[in-house]
Amino acid sequence: MAHVIDGKRIAAEIRETLRQEVLWLREQHGVVPGLAVIIVGNDPASKVYVRMKRQACENAGIASFHHELPGDVTEGALLDLIHRLNADPAVHGILTQLPLPPHISERAILEAISPFKDVDGFHPYNVGMLSIGEPLFPPCTPFGVMELLRIEGIDPKSKHVVVVGRSNIVGKPMALLMLAAHATVTVCHSRSADLPGLVGSADILVAAVGRPKMIPGDWIRAGAVVIDVGTNRLPDGSLCGDVDFVSAAERASAITPSPGGVGPMTIAMLLKNTVKSARRAHGIQH
Repeated sequence: MAHVIDGKRIAAEIRETLRQEVLWLREQHGVVPGLAVIIVGNDPASKVYVRMKRQACENAGIASFHHELPGDVTEGALLDLIHRLNADPAVHGILTQLPLPPHISERAILEAISPFKDVDGFHPYNVGMLSIGEPLFPPCTPFGVMELLRIEGIDPKSKHVVVVGRSNIVGKPMALLMLAAHATVTVCHSRSADLPGLVGSADILVAAVGRPKMIPGDWIRAGAVVIDVGTNRLPDGSLCGDVDFVSAAERASAITPSPGGVGPMTIAMLLKNTVKSARRAHGIQH
């Protein structure tokens, strides 16, 4: 039976370390890291995520600036808000909750955020820096996966890492971070030929395709490490990952649950990037 990687516990420990760091920044330098979160419209899932991020900021002592805009807000008005936040010295990180309404260009909004306040790591500048192995702010979910592996003592070096999913948010940056860690990386997706064979070749599997229980346990090589990034809601309201946890846990050496695995790490890395941005803005080294 696989060792279950407790992302919830690890994230809580990281957040406590960050809380102590934020306290030190305030007491020694008079600096309070600040994160501005923008939400457009009334998407229920987005509201849940934003509430969780706001609570995490408060618990860590990070200032939280909440901007809730109506679903019919113009792109121009949203851009004006972002420009004001870019210029606000109290704000060290800016996050626009996705998805945005269809009448607003997601690309235009992401490009408008200063790359030096882009704690989500989605600005083309930060994507480019990641691609050359010098990320300023790594995207939070892939960053969280790398931290989980590091803390669990699982080194991707010389391992075959298979990433299922090719999104800009998880799949592509995950592959780049794994390459930087000296792994051999295969990126595949729902249309890849012989997906079971590709999955079965992985020493470390990262599933980020967004389909409930798409990957059964019998696809997974015995002893592999399974990182399940997916969070999917089933018809009965329960949540599950992209991997069938029960059957996969019979074959894997280590596995993340969903929920309770990668998800909590995403928010912890968002806070970590925000604190890093505050230090950078004020020229404060460790």
